[in-house]
Amino acid sequence: MTGPALIAHVINRLDFGGLENGVVNLVNHLPSERFRHAILCLSGYTDFRRRIRCDDVPVLSIEKQPGKDPAAYLRMWRLLRALRPQVLHTRNVGTVDMQWVGWAAGVPGRVHGEHGWTADDPQGLDQRRLAIRRGCRPVVHRWVAMSQDIARWLERDVRVPASRVHQLYSGVDVQRFSPEGTPVADAPWPASAGAVTVGTIGRLDPVKNQRWLLESCHAILERHPELCGRLRLIIAGEGPLRAELQQTAERLGIGSQVWLPGGRSDVPELMRSLDIFALPSLNEGISNTILEAMACARPVVAARVGGNAELVTHDATGLLYEPDDREGLVQALARYVAEPELRSRHGREARERVVEGFSLEAMVRRYADFYDELLARGH
Repeated sequence: MTGPALIAHVINRLDFGGLENGVVNLVNHLPSERFRHAILCLSGYTDFRRRIRCDDVPVLSIEKQPGKDPAAYLRMWRLLRALRPQVLHTRNVGTVDMQWVGWAAGVPGRVHGEHGWTADDPQGLDQRRLAIRRGCRPVVHRWVAMSQDIARWLERDVRVPASRVHQLYSGVDVQRFSPEGTPVADAPWPASAGAVTVGTIGRLDPVKNQRWLLESCHAILERHPELCGRLRLIIAGEGPLRAELQQTAERLGIGSQVWLPGGRSDVPELMRSLDIFALPSLNEGISNTILEAMACARPVVAARVGGNAELVTHDATGLLYEPDDREGLVQALARYVAEPELRSRHGREARERVVEGFSLEAMVRRYADFYDELLARGH
């Protein structure tokens, strides 16, 4: 092999999302003299691909049909034979069976990453999906876990030998995501010295559980009516629950204090518009948005699920609550609303933690070393 190694990243769809953002960050920042990239999508892509800075990165789709589509495997095989990548990197259960296609196409290095689970399988214990993953073990050289929690699950439930599991954290651009800079300019309410803005950013999907955030803010306002007009909530992102969340806000009588701006490209500015970042997800792998909020020196309220506790130090950089404890979410938010000095202190410590251990540069070094090791072993 001469020249940079070609890595074929296989994902379901290139669209707004934490997994997709992580792939784009790798493509944009891994050393170009060592690595080239192609992004292969099962079901299309959106304008999100414009975030890729390099002109020589093909973004291709095999247009896999819903349900069973045997011809999709042939289309992927042809793509891999034409591209001849040195590494095939699939992500999550929807793409793991493409590892067999990579084996058949002669791709020498085969990697599968697990980033988290879905709302209908929040613990990753669905037997059919576990069987699919186990069935792909013979052709996967390395398994990448985004958190220690996922690494333990791979060893325990997917039964992957520990020697083949590598835990690699995500990273965030601490220059782009910084407390220095401007907030969003198009918020629907005027600036107010006494306002407190809670917010979350992510796909509007049942696993993200944004409804609890709406209901928790409503509970705070019922207990503290003096906050009416001062407590504001931003729920940013696209997804199937957007209309339902807007209707819930109206039903609760807080529609004028809730903003659902949809998908945004100005995420750093949006983070800087918040006083408190909240993530009430039912499960998470490693949340990029938590890291982005921490990098912007925002304290985090999050459910103690997945890798959240690996990022947020309770009562130091944020507040954690048990995932089935709705009152715990209300209490954590109310505490931050009432204590601005605590918000500032936890936000500063959150920023320091990200800069020290979760920067984009640190992530890129970890992945570059991982790919180099894979290639050096001749996989």
